[in-house]
Amino acid sequence: MSTTTADTTVTAEDLYTIGAEIHDAKAPLDSPLDKMWGQRKFTAKLVNPSNRRKLNIIIVGTGLAGGAAAASLGEMGYHVLNFCYQDSPRRAHSIAAQGGINAAKNYRNDGDSTYRLFYDTVKGGDYRARETNVYRLAEVSANIIDQCVAQGVPFAREYGGLLDNRSFGGVQVSRTFYARGQTGQQLLIGAYQALERQVAAGTVSMYARHEMQDVIVADGRARGIVVRDMVTGEIQTYYADVVILATGGYGNVFFLSTNAMGSNTTAIWRAHKRGAFFGNPCYTQIHPTCIPQHGEYQSKLTLMSESLRNDGRIWVPKRVEDCSKDPREIPEADRDYYLERIYPSFGNLVPRDIASRQAKYMCDEGRGVGPEVEEVDQATGQKVLRRRGVYLDFADALNRLGHKAVEAKYGNLFDMYQQITGENPYETPMRIYPAVHYTMGGLWVDYDLETTIPGLFCAGEANFADQGANRLGASALMQGLADGYFVLPETIPNYLAGMLRAEPIDDSHPAAQEAIAAVKERTQKLLTIQGSRSVDSFHKELGRIMWEYCGMERREEGLVRAIGLIRDLRADFWTDVKVTGEGVGLNQALERAARLADFLELGELMCIDALQRRESCGGHFRAESKTPDGEALRHDDQFLYVSAWEAAGEDGKPTLHKEPLVYKNIELKTRSYK
Repeated sequence: MSTTTADTTVTAEDLYTIGAEIHDAKAPLDSPLDKMWGQRKFTAKLVNPSNRRKLNIIIVGTGLAGGAAAASLGEMGYHVLNFCYQDSPRRAHSIAAQGGINAAKNYRNDGDSTYRLFYDTVKGGDYRARETNVYRLAEVSANIIDQCVAQGVPFAREYGGLLDNRSFGGVQVSRTFYARGQTGQQLLIGAYQALERQVAAGTVSMYARHEMQDVIVADGRARGIVVRDMVTGEIQTYYADVVILATGGYGNVFFLSTNAMGSNTTAIWRAHKRGAFFGNPCYTQIHPTCIPQHGEYQSKLTLMSESLRNDGRIWVPKRVEDCSKDPREIPEADRDYYLERIYPSFGNLVPRDIASRQAKYMCDEGRGVGPEVEEVDQATGQKVLRRRGVYLDFADALNRLGHKAVEAKYGNLFDMYQQITGENPYETPMRIYPAVHYTMGGLWVDYDLETTIPGLFCAGEANFADQGANRLGASALMQGLADGYFVLPETIPNYLAGMLRAEPIDDSHPAAQEAIAAVKERTQKLLTIQGSRSVDSFHKELGRIMWEYCGMERREEGLVRAIGLIRDLRADFWTDVKVTGEGVGLNQALERAARLADFLELGELMCIDALQRRESCGGHFRAESKTPDGEALRHDDQFLYVSAWEAAGEDGKPTLHKEPLVYKNIELKTRSYK
């Protein structure tokens, strides 16, 4: 199979090279799984309190991972420089999380435990995550809740005053703590309060409206960053003894996603270009409950929390001719509650990747609901019209619990749905459809969360570490706060202990001069092209390519075609994009163009990663690798590894380094939720 790009013809087998295996050398593998984290903390080097104030830490990102890390490390006495592109740390995208946060507290006495949370997370990730990192995540989860309650986070409580729990997909226990449909907001306010306390104390210096453009790697270590002041346009440098990236995921490579409009990949992609390996870039999560796209000029999609699947029932009409009817006119006998039918053990609470694929299958059969939208049929390559929506119905819950109880649990989500769609979900079923929501891939890190660049650490959604090929609901907030509050404060000192005698660097260092020059040259190039197409027109086209060929279902020929299309689009971008304004002062067109330039490179790597992984696992579904009943078919004999990608060299080919996944505590099985 081959594809013609702007300047060459490429075969599928000639898109990358194979490098040496990579291994995590930090996890104490000779210790029992439940003792590893304690052993690692004990063997890690420490920095005494009087030396901490001599050391500087750069943290890029102020969401749950970045904000929690900055607050914790500042409290410990380090001098922290914290950067965000938003006008306030409180506007980090963590604020948009709705449903809840998992923790193995077993308050419901329903059989939960640290081990069960560990097992559910590994199984939910379709056995493509490290046992070591996931067990640590489960182990510290209970501490997160205690920390947040102490901060005053208003978790929902039962009548007697105890913290309430609800269920999320892929589990059979209730372990999700929540604050109505605003859990991310409340958790971020807790972290923000702790962060601002350190700002007031002088241990944290906050730099809002500063966007990272590059990382400075001097003498083989990360020693600083290059940023652009988004208000003045000035290119600035900041230096430290260690750099932490906590900048979130890259779902906006698809253009339409539930991510904030400004969410981008620039920080981690610039680090990747400087030598940080990128882990599993093709693992993207499609969330099953989002408001469907309603028009060609839409710029983002809206999440409807997975918590709604606790009480809402998902269905489509049994007959195609009923799809255009008012759902209230379709009798119960003519409704197909397909998740309850196919997966009786888990019903509507199957994992996200499974719920999303089944929604797609129902719509592919012609039984979707809502307006028809034009798309390309991957099997035929022809444009077709399909209804892309299924119903999420609360009629049973309203009858069982009453209007007041449903409003107390989901009122803000119902209000948001009505404001966006003009439909009252108390009276008619919601229409939902899957949308890009989260990325399990990210920078490759070891047990200490250190990348392949010494001194560069990565936390939260920006790394690949904990979720495997599919994230279970309510685990993103858990990972972000675990990394920020409990992991980095224990592992960072081990690195910093060796930096006490390190010589400081400044703009005169050759590495700094090279990074500054590269950023200025790139910025100037974007401003001087003065082509005929807007940045958004290129981004929309990239999004369509990614969604059609590297979205919910991927095929060999589609991925090869996508790589050629992306290369052609990237060539057009660098010759025909029009960036208005100047480099001085506020210039949002320039901001979007710089971010899109990185998305255009990342999108190609995502397709190459999806192409080489000729199996289906979690959110990565290859049409050629499925069971007779349409479920994902893994090939553990060939693909039981993490894909760690080294940036392309002079030949233009990225290098694949494989990290073998070893399971000693969990038996590899075919996932079943039936």
